[in-house]
Amino acid sequence: MQIKGKKKDSIEVIVQAGSGKSFGAAAYRIFKNSALLLFVIVLWQVLPTFNIIKPYLLPPFSEVVATWFDLMLSGKLEPDIFISLRRTLTGFSCALFFGIPIGVAMGYSKIFSDYVSPFIHFCRQIPSMALFPVFIIFFGVGEPSKIVIVFWVSVWAILLNTINGVMNVDPLLIKASRSMGGKNIAILFTVILPDSVPSIMTGVRLGAGSSVISLVAAEMLGARAGLGFRVINSQYNFQIGQMYATILTIAVIGIIINQLLVSVEKRLTFWKPTVGNQ
Repeated sequence: MQIKGKKKDSIEVIVQAGSGKSFGAAAYRIFKNSALLLFVIVLWQVLPTFNIIKPYLLPPFSEVVATWFDLMLSGKLEPDIFISLRRTLTGFSCALFFGIPIGVAMGYSKIFSDYVSPFIHFCRQIPSMALFPVFIIFFGVGEPSKIVIVFWVSVWAILLNTINGVMNVDPLLIKASRSMGGKNIAILFTVILPDSVPSIMTGVRLGAGSSVISLVAAEMLGARAGLGFRVINSQYNFQIGQMYATILTIAVIGIIINQLLVSVEKRLTFWKPTVGNQ
């Protein structure tokens, strides 16, 4: 009985040691990933505090954070966040529903690609901000013009990465599927699409980042609400702390959207080994 008790104690010690090591490794990984960000935050706090940079140009980080809490508690920032998110998600969703199917068709069918590619490559060379006045003429200064500009900016990354993913599927996988009696449609859905998911998700993440940036720019040029409007309005009224607080909000939203898409990508590509797992 004593031997069994000693074995149990030793197992508990090993488990505790293992959990301690895993906690230490996780803490180190978090510190390593956020070290540069923490350095920038400290620098942001120190430079204005000691008047190395004029505080009216760059308020201390703590002051910007306090301003952000004031905006949230007063309910001034939340409507702009929801308005910008609604515009972004609507335009980005339209880009997904257009870019992925057209990209798959262009990557899968050479005939279709030959017809469509010249027009696609011509359109994607046109700067989005150059088209913003055109979108305002056709769709007005309301919501449709903002949604269209988000769609236009984000669709190209999704479309091109989808084409690239479909065209670069391993030919051996397709030949193996055909040798086992696979039909074209079955091969498309069971071989080509799964193998092209990593490339498609790369385009989706790039498109999501572009959609947020383009919307903020569009709201700065012509809007009466939204995060971009609040940034430019704060600048006009010399509310510098509020301006930086809104910019931080935009950055945090972009990070959250990217992390959500990274999680989706990991779930869709669970079968794919990563460099760290090899």
